Amino acid sequence: MTNPTKILLAEDEPALGQIIKESLETRNFKVTLCENGDIALKNYQLENPELLVLDVMMPKKDGFTLAKEIRNIDDTIPIIFLTAKSQTQDVVEGFTVGGNDYLKKPFSMEELIVRINNLLNRTIEQKHSSVMKIGEYTFNFPKQILQFKNSDGMPLTHREAHLLFHLIKNKNKVLDRSLILNKLWGSDDFFNARSMDVFITKLRKKLKQDPNIEIINVRGFGYKLIC
Repeated sequence: MTNPTKILLAEDEPALGQIIKESLETRNFKVTLCENGDIALKNYQLENPELLVLDVMMPKKDGFTLAKEIRNIDDTIPIIFLTAKSQTQDVVEGFTVGGNDYLKKPFSMEELIVRINNLLNRTIEQKHSSVMKIGEYTFNFPKQILQFKNSDGMPLTHREAHLLFHLIKNKNKVLDRSLILNKLWGSDDFFNARSMDVFITKLRKKLKQDPNIEIINVRGFGYKLIC
């Protein structure tokens, strides 16, 4: 049997935290449960987990603040937020601070496990992918670095890197909006669609040094990276 994947779970509701922990441990995950953000940060530094599941509303240090601090240390570890919040700005903030997925309470354990496995599979995909060329840019997908000619490389977030990866793989073709939302965000609902628009805008800014590269919106279908 393979070694269990290490997950750090930060959840301040004891009953819910224990349910999640026990459910994940029956699926060959090793779970460290933390009751607040301060304890979670200390355990992150000690345990070296492979994925984080963070409640947003926690005492001492909320999930968004915790994610920001961890992203200053590690910009590749997958992060899933758990929250009762459903406002668009909260969802967008979750992705902006470095989250890779966003699950609203109440949720089913099966859905959480599917999302965890999807993120872990994408992480494996990232590690085995090579450097890619796009116009005057070099894109190092494993390291999540975008470099224009010989200038300093620009670090990308986990989600930016995966979105750019799929745009390049489908260069000069339409990248189906619903397909990529389900693959990278877990669903194609309104909130995730708004989040994807934010990430497309960020990528456009980072690719603007090469006038021959353009990401266009194909209304009703998706996006196309033209080069």
